[in-house]
Amino acid sequence: MPQPLIIAVPKGRILKEALPLLARVGIEPEAAFSDEDSRALRFATNQPHVSLIRVRAFDVATFVAHGAAQLGIVGSDVLMEFAYSELYAPVDLGIGHCRISVAEPAALAARDDPRGWSHVRVATKYPSLTRRHFEARGVQAECVKLNGAMEIAPLLGLADRIVDLVSSGRTLAENGLVEIETVAEVSARLIVNRAAFKLRAAELAPLVERFREQTAAPRAA
Repeated sequence: MPQPLIIAVPKGRILKEALPLLARVGIEPEAAFSDEDSRALRFATNQPHVSLIRVRAFDVATFVAHGAAQLGIVGSDVLMEFAYSELYAPVDLGIGHCRISVAEPAALAARDDPRGWSHVRVATKYPSLTRRHFEARGVQAECVKLNGAMEIAPLLGLADRIVDLVSSGRTLAENGLVEIETVAEVSARLIVNRAAFKLRAAELAPLVERFREQTAAPRAA
């Protein structure tokens, strides 16, 4: 009996867009996957040897990199932060579009000139990516690691600025913050464990190709 194939999918914003894509590839989760009261993390699918695990976005990359899952769907922001050498990201899925931006209070932005920065104190869940971004500009970044509620950090004096995901910008505006520069554009990627891709190429290569085909296929209006 073949080993089960496990696909890690993220909770949150990407999942809603990922489910129709999975269906077009031929993978549909069991009914319990849609049960908001369910505490289960692993789910069967209509494919007997394929199951899904639903975990935090940052953990998708970790599960796949360490071989606990063979494939995953995750934002490119996570890949840029962790840069796991064990991961292969063959397909930009064209979903989950947003950006990573630097933001600061509107009052500060009105008198601020980013070209004059030499040192910044930043609240972010992307310390590695943030440091690289500022180092490339010759700016020293002191990063305060937070996992959420980033927008309140400047209001409470924890940091002058934040680096975070931005989609519509509404959350920033409601907390008195404005974007001042974009660090990177973000979209969701299909990721594969490199070792698994070599050892189970007969299973994984056709599946990766189906994702590529469905991502490239024009959608009906």
